[in-house]
Amino acid sequence: MEILITKTAGFCFGVKRAIDIAFRIAREKRKGVFTLGPIIHNPQVVEKLAEKGIVPIHDMRTKKDIKALIIRTHGIPLNISRELDSKGYEIIDATCPFVKKAQYYAKLLSEEGYQVVILGEKNHPEVKSLMSYARKNAIVVNAQSCLPKLKNKVGIVVQTTQPLEALKKVISEATEHAKEIKVYNTICNSTAQRLRETANVAAKVDVMFVVGGKNSANTTQLTKLCKSLSVPTYHIETSAEIKKAWIKRAKKIGITAGASTPTWIIKEVKVRISDIGG
Repeated sequence: MEILITKTAGFCFGVKRAIDIAFRIAREKRKGVFTLGPIIHNPQVVEKLAEKGIVPIHDMRTKKDIKALIIRTHGIPLNISRELDSKGYEIIDATCPFVKKAQYYAKLLSEEGYQVVILGEKNHPEVKSLMSYARKNAIVVNAQSCLPKLKNKVGIVVQTTQPLEALKKVISEATEHAKEIKVYNTICNSTAQRLRETANVAAKVDVMFVVGGKNSANTTQLTKLCKSLSVPTYHIETSAEIKKAWIKRAKKIGITAGASTPTWIIKEVKVRISDIGG
């Protein structure tokens, strides 16, 4: 049995930066430090951080002992940011720099009088933060939805983990509505590279494993991509989920992983597959 692993599987720059910040704070053994929401979309990493004393909270009003808050990689809405400032908490900002850039462009487009179209998943925390910077008249669309009637001036920004093909589709449709279109391609380079590498590996194997949080947008994108290539695909979070029947007759197995998946989980998946396959 041969196992192929994509080179870019695992932490991207923004996630690694956020995790390094969080575990450095954990090593300082400080009291009253929390993350506002899960710092990344990987339950196993969030659990390890909680074991070190830093747990996620979803509503700061439910905690009385907050001294500092770590802002998640996905960023937070502008109104919450202002509320945190008014509370006087120490803010440790682990927002991905690429998400910061998307927030800046959403705000800029709005200030320049464009109707802002955000390509992404409406309920994703990154998109919620972008909406707050885009202000009124902003709309969110995904790759499957059709654009509603738009104004004459349209500005487009993108959730950083969206595929390039989805952006091309939105731009194409927007040209049918608007007289003027300004586009900021805020897709993270590592996202596009990860998708390309995953497609290359999936084309060579009998079975594909996509490793990462079930709540991770980019991991879900990878899963959809592999399935679209008609290769049997399994989205798993840990090696414990792997069933022998999945790889019983496979000669080549591929592994890819989302941007929030740590190396140690990927290694455990590889070892588990090797053990099953002999």
